[in-house]
Amino acid sequence: DFLFFWGAVFLITTTLVALLKKENKELTPTKEETKGITDTYRLLFSIIKMPAVLTFCLLILTAKVGFSAADAVTGLKLVEEGVPKEHLALLAVPMVPLQIILPLIISKYTAGPQPLNTFYKAMPFRLLLGLEFAFLVWWTPKIKQEGGFPVYYYIVVLLSYALHQITLYSMYVAIMAFNAKVSDPLIGGTYMTLLNTVSNLGGNWPSTVALWLVDPLTVKGCAGAQEQTCGTPIAAEV
Repeated sequence: DFLFFWGAVFLITTTLVALLKKENKELTPTKEETKGITDTYRLLFSIIKMPAVLTFCLLILTAKVGFSAADAVTGLKLVEEGVPKEHLALLAVPMVPLQIILPLIISKYTAGPQPLNTFYKAMPFRLLLGLEFAFLVWWTPKIKQEGGFPVYYYIVVLLSYALHQITLYSMYVAIMAFNAKVSDPLIGGTYMTLLNTVSNLGGNWPSTVALWLVDPLTVKGCAGAQEQTCGTPIAAEV
C-alpha cells in the first residue's frame, strides 16, 4: 500500500507538471559546444586536465577517507553487539523530516561566493562524530540488558544519527553548490556530471575499502577453550 500510494502520487505530479508547465519560448537556447559522444568525452578530458579541476578532484576523492569507517561500519557493529535491525530501521524514520529540512537551511550558507567554507567547517565535527560512533559501539554491550536496551540508549543513538546527518548534509550541499557555481554555463550539464561523479566516487570507494578491512582488522578470541586461538576460519567457527 505504501509503495502503491507514493507511486500514484509520483505519476499524478509528473503528469500535472507535463500538462501545466510551459516552456518560455522567448529565451533562445544556448548553443552547445558538444555534438556527440566523442566530442563530449574529449571535452571531459580537457576539463579534468585543468590544474584547478585536477586538484579539486583529488580533494573530493580523498576527503571522506577519515570518516568512511564510521559511516559504513557503525550500523553493522551495533547489530553485531545485539541491537535489533528493526529498531535501527525505526530510528531512520525521524531522520526523514530532518533530511528534508537540512538542505533548505544549509543552502542559505552555501549561496554566497565561498560555498566550500561550509564544507571545511563541517569536516572537523564529522570526524569527531566518528570518535563518538566508536565510543557508542564500545558502550553498547556494557548497557545491554536481558530484555534489550534501555530507552535512553536509543535516544543517544538517535541524537548521534541526527548530528551525523547535519554534518553529512552540510558537506554534501556545499559540494553541490560549489559544483554548480564553478561549472561553465555553456557546458553546465557535462561539467556538473563530471564533478558530481567524482564526488560520488569519493564517497563510495572509502566505504568499500572500510568494509573490506573489517575482517582483517577484527581481533578474535576463543572463549572456553584453553590453548586455542581463532587464527583460522575453522577455529573461529568452533
